[in-house]
Amino acid sequence: MNERIRTLRLWFAPQGIHDEGDTPDYRFSLANERTFLAWIRTALALIGGGFAVDQFLPELARGVRAGLALALLAAGVLCALRAVNHWVRCERAMRLGKDLPVSRFPTVLGLGVATVAVTMVVVVLFGWEGP
Repeated sequence: MNERIRTLRLWFAPQGIHDEGDTPDYRFSLANERTFLAWIRTALALIGGGFAVDQFLPELARGVRAGLALALLAAGVLCALRAVNHWVRCERAMRLGKDLPVSRFPTVLGLGVATVAVTMVVVVLFGWEGP
């Protein structure tokens, strides 16, 4: 199978990664707490972006502004909750000597943020004046 197609399939069926290679040495492949903190930083950035859209873009139509802000805030909340869940699952897997858990969440979050970003680009380029 083409490598790009295989990689794309793993985005949406991450359990397939266990079929490839050997489980890596966790000491070198995973800094679980740093990964958790990276997710938290991402969540904080999304939440900050949501508040920024709401507070600093008053010229946008209220519905557009609220929609973009709520999308960013929701993504931040989901990201923070997922960070905790991922940290616990990885920690448990390491302690039990099991394979590390995989997730579709990074893909979902990335697509969600990209959608909001494209919407913001359209708003900036073409404007969206409020009443």
